Amino acid sequence: MNTINNSRRNFIKSAGTLAIGSTLPISLVELAFAESSQNFSFAYISDAHIQHIKDNRFVRNWGRGLIRAVAETNLLVPKPDFVVFGGDLAQLGSKAELDHGAQILSALHGDVRYVMGEHDYYLDLGEYWEKLFGPQYYSFDHKGVHFVVLNSIKTYDDWTFKRWPTAAQRMLEMAGLDNPNSLPFMVGDEQRLWLKDDLDKIDKDTPVVVFSHSPLQKIFKGWNFWTEDADQVQALLEPFKKVSVIYGHVHQIQYNQIDNISFNSVMATAWPWPYPQAYAQAEQYLPKLTVPMNRADPFFERDATGWQFINMANGNADMNFTLYDNTSRVVRYNEKQKRPEDAVYQDEKARIIPQTHY
Repeated sequence: MNTINNSRRNFIKSAGTLAIGSTLPISLVELAFAESSQNFSFAYISDAHIQHIKDNRFVRNWGRGLIRAVAETNLLVPKPDFVVFGGDLAQLGSKAELDHGAQILSALHGDVRYVMGEHDYYLDLGEYWEKLFGPQYYSFDHKGVHFVVLNSIKTYDDWTFKRWPTAAQRMLEMAGLDNPNSLPFMVGDEQRLWLKDDLDKIDKDTPVVVFSHSPLQKIFKGWNFWTEDADQVQALLEPFKKVSVIYGHVHQIQYNQIDNISFNSVMATAWPWPYPQAYAQAEQYLPKLTVPMNRADPFFERDATGWQFINMANGNADMNFTLYDNTSRVVRYNEKQKRPEDAVYQDEKARIIPQTHY
């Protein structure tokens, strides 16, 4: 396989080219190399939560969000080499929801890679998903980068197989927002063994990008922003010089750095998180991360849903967020601090009430 030349040039991206993406609910990721022929980009759409009502009726907001993301992805210039869907295509994992979502995604031009979310999984444990989209975890190489796709939303066998009288009840329990009856996600023993075998074949100078649905870190159990075996997965990624984990699930802007691994979330096409305090079932505590973050402002319905451009030219993810109803933000890797940071950090004293009680 090809390895990446360390002397990468910076992105050259005109404002005019970016203008088309100013309000898009997608993510465009571009990697640039010393050889221009090796440059490539890929688009990222996540968390559509297509929800079936009855017959041929679906919740319009969620469906329209995905339709718009697909249409705008097809307009991107330059055309991305491939598109990633980051999970939670369905809300309750039904055949009707997955079929409807698959029909919308079928309009995408070019190759599409799929990541499974918990809302897609817990009705039939991914059986119908596999018929539509292929395996639950896999890897591929593209122009010198090794990509890994994980099913990171499994949990303990007792919860999955023994606790609920029906599969539908299991799905409802896992789909509950801020739900104390759900359990932490995990990659699991079988997948970790596969991951070790997969990574053992890769040169340690090769950049690795991992797509998962859950964060592959331990952020906050109360909202299930937590991967139980995250430490073990991180240990398998530790030998590589540059690792980026790109994940969905959280419906908000997040970023973090743990050793050699940069973590960045993508936004949703459905709705933003967090929810108002009145919805809370779990006890409220703010997540604790190793990197201080700007708090999201969920006052606007579409805040934390929007478009982002991810620049990975230097092997790290620099995230450029354009939000519908809030100030655009740039999360850039700080070479001196060795971590991603908001380019403009908002002092806690300057935050409005909706930013302080979550």
